[in-house]
Amino acid sequence: MNETFQKKFGVGAPVRRKEDASLITGHGHYVDDYNPEGTLKGYVLRSPMAFAKVTIGDLSAAREAPGVHLVLAADDIAVLKPMPTKAVMPQKDGTKHAVPERPVLCKDMVRHVGDALVFIVADSVDEAKSASELIEIDFDPLEAVVETADALKEGVPLVWPETGTNRAFTLGQGDKEKTDAAFAAAKHVSRIEIVNNRLVSNYMETRGCVAEFDKDTGRYTLTVGTQGGHGLRDIIADDIMGIDASRLRVVTPDVGGGFGTKMFVYREYPLCLVAAERLGRPVKWIGERAEHFVTDAHGRDNVTSAEVAMDENGRFLGLRIDVTANMGAYLHQFGPFIPFVGTSMSTGLYDIEALDVTINGVFTNTVPVDAYRGAGRPEAAYLIERLVEQAALDMGLSSDEIRRRNFIKPEQMPYTTPTGRMYDTGEFTGHMEKAMEVAGWAGFAERDAASAANGKYRGIGMCAYIEACAFAGSEEATVELGIDGSLSLLIGTQTNGQGHATAYGQVIAEQFGVDLERINVIQGDTDRVRTGGGTGGSRSIPIGLPSVLEASKTLVKKIKELAADKLEAGAEDLELADGSVRVIGTDKAVTLAEIAAGAPEPLSAVESVKQSENTYPNGTHICELEIDPDTGDTEILSYVIVDDFGVTVNPVLLAGQVHGGVAQAIGQALMERTVYDEDGQLLTATFLDYWMPRAEDIPAFHFETRNVPSTTNAMGIKGAGEAGTIGGCAAVMNAVADALRRHAGVKHIDMPATPNRVWEAIRAAKA
Repeated sequence: MNETFQKKFGVGAPVRRKEDASLITGHGHYVDDYNPEGTLKGYVLRSPMAFAKVTIGDLSAAREAPGVHLVLAADDIAVLKPMPTKAVMPQKDGTKHAVPERPVLCKDMVRHVGDALVFIVADSVDEAKSASELIEIDFDPLEAVVETADALKEGVPLVWPETGTNRAFTLGQGDKEKTDAAFAAAKHVSRIEIVNNRLVSNYMETRGCVAEFDKDTGRYTLTVGTQGGHGLRDIIADDIMGIDASRLRVVTPDVGGGFGTKMFVYREYPLCLVAAERLGRPVKWIGERAEHFVTDAHGRDNVTSAEVAMDENGRFLGLRIDVTANMGAYLHQFGPFIPFVGTSMSTGLYDIEALDVTINGVFTNTVPVDAYRGAGRPEAAYLIERLVEQAALDMGLSSDEIRRRNFIKPEQMPYTTPTGRMYDTGEFTGHMEKAMEVAGWAGFAERDAASAANGKYRGIGMCAYIEACAFAGSEEATVELGIDGSLSLLIGTQTNGQGHATAYGQVIAEQFGVDLERINVIQGDTDRVRTGGGTGGSRSIPIGLPSVLEASKTLVKKIKELAADKLEAGAEDLELADGSVRVIGTDKAVTLAEIAAGAPEPLSAVESVKQSENTYPNGTHICELEIDPDTGDTEILSYVIVDDFGVTVNPVLLAGQVHGGVAQAIGQALMERTVYDEDGQLLTATFLDYWMPRAEDIPAFHFETRNVPSTTNAMGIKGAGEAGTIGGCAAVMNAVADALRRHAGVKHIDMPATPNRVWEAIRAAKA
C-alpha cells in the first residue's frame, strides 16, 4: 500500500466531502428534478376529518374535468392489497397481535386527518386539485381520541370499535419475578413519569415519486427518495401489488434527508405505479409540506413511568418500566417494533441485573408513528438518564457519583444485559470524566452565581448514553475496474446526505492509490446493485465499509497478479499509486487502464463481510444553559460531547453526523411540539406553528472522541449516525431541570421545554 495515499485517504483522514460541490451549488438531482417526457401529475384527496364514516359521491364530473386523465377510488384499485405491517410482534402472553387493515385508499371510514380517499392524475397539479373540488364526499363525524395518555381510559372513543379496545398490543422484556425480588430487597426506590413528545421529521426534501411502465417488457420503474430501494421494492411488489419483484426497478437519486421516515412504503408509490400502467405515461407525485405533516410517519410519542430499586449506597438493583406507545390510527410498517427495540436498551450503561418492562401500544386518531432517527433508543436513553438524575437527588448523590457507582466496568466486558444485549467494549467512566473536565464541571458554582447576579437561572446536566446499532448482518460490496482505469463501487446502502461517496471512496482510494475523483460510488438502483440493506440504524459505514475494504483488497490482488506478468516481477514487489501498478523503487509501471484493457474479462470483486452482533456506541453529553425567568427563554451556553465510536473513519463526516443529531435533539427538547385538538385536527401543521430549530438556536459544540475499538465489527467501528439524538435530549432536559429546581423549586418538567412551559412551571412552583 502506498503510504502517501494511506495518509491522504486512509481510515482517520479528514477528507472533505466530495458530494458537496454539486449539492451546495444547486446541481444535485432529486426526485422532483426528474421529468420524463409526457409526465402527468398526481394529487391525493385526503380526509379533513380525524374519524368519520365516509360516502364518496359520483366521480364522473371529476373524471371529465379539464386536464384530468384518471380518477381512482378504492373500488378502482381492488388489485392492490392493504399497506403491510412488517413487524408483527409476539406479545407477553405469547400470541401475535392483530393488524387492522390499512387500505391504499379508504372507502367507508377514515381514521386520521390526511387519510387517503381519491387519487387524481391530470396534466397539472392545479387541474387535479380543481377536479377534486367536484367530488362530493359525505362525512359522518365520530368522536376522536388523540392523546396517548387517554387512549386506554374508560369510555374513550375506540379507533377500531370491533376490537373493543384501543390497546394495539402488549409487549414485554425482562424477568418480572427477579425484578419483584430486587424491589422487595431495596432500601430506596426512585420514580419518574415522563412524556417523550411526538415529532414530525421535516426533512428538507419532501417525499415524491415518478412512476413509469414499459408495456413491452411489463416492467415498472419507480424513481423515489428512499433509505434503501431493495426493501421498498420488495414490499411494493410482493405485499401490495402482488407481482414478482424482478418486474419493479427502484431508482433513488439524491435524497434531501431521511431520518428513518423515508425508509417506508407510502400509499402514493403503488398509486402512481398503477396509474402509469393504466395511462401508459409517467406519473409524478410530489408531496407538499402540509401533506408531510399529515401523511408521513411521525416519531416518538411515548408516555412512560419508571422506577429504580437501590441499596443503601445508591447501587441499582432493579428497574421497572411501563411504556404507553402511541401507534396512531394504524400499525405502520415497523411501528410495533420501535418501542420494543428501544426498551431493549432500558438499562443503559448501568449494571442492573433485574428488569421488567411492559409496553402497551395504543391506537389514536392521529398519523401513524414509526422509526425516527434513533428509533426507540433515544426514548430509552432519555428515560434512564432522567431517572438516574432523580435517583441522585433522592439519594443525596452528585450526578457523576451515582453514575460512577453504577456504570458497567471495563473488566465486566463482554457484558450481557437483562434484555440480551451484549456490550463488547466500553470505558464509561473515562468519557464521563473527560467530558466533565472539558465542560468545567467543577467550576459550575461560580458561573451559576454570576448568572444569578444577572437575574438568570443557570443549569448543568449530563447524559451518559449507549445505543445498539449496526445490527447483525452484512452488506455486499462490488468493486469494478473500468477500461479507463476508473473504479466503481456498487453497494446497496443509500446515502441521504451522510457522505457515503466520500467515506467509501477514501478506503478504495487508499487501496488503489488513486484520487477520489476517479472513484464512482453507485447506489440507489435496484437493477444495477444486486442486493442491499439500505440505510438505517447507523449501519452503512460499520456494516458496509468492511465489505468495501475486503472487495478492494481482493481486486487489488487480481490486478497485481495480472500486472506481475506484464512487468515480469513478483506480485509482492508491486504497489498501486497514481493510477498505475509499479515495481517498488523503480519507474517500471503499467497503468490500471492498460491492465483493464488486457484482462480476459471485466475485472471486479465481490465481498460481503458478515457481522454477528450489534455494535454499541456510547458517550457523555454535557449541556450548560441559562433560563430567563421573566420570559422562560432558554439559551444553551455550552455543549460538550465525548463519544466512543470505536474507530473514526473520517473526523469531518463524523462531526457533521453528531452535530446534526444533537441539533435534532435540541429541537425535541426545547421546541418541537405536535399538537392535536380534541377533534383530531393537527394544530401544528405548518412552520408557523411547529417550531423547528434554527442556526441561532444551536450552540457551538465541543466534540471529541475517546474511542475503544469494537470487537464485533471487522474494522472496530461502532457507528455514529443516530448518536447525537440519543445523547442530546437528556443532557438538555437534565440541565433545564437542574436550573428550574435549583432556582425556582420546580420538581419536574417535560419536553419540549418551550418558553411558555418554562414560564408557567416557574410561576406554578413559586405560587
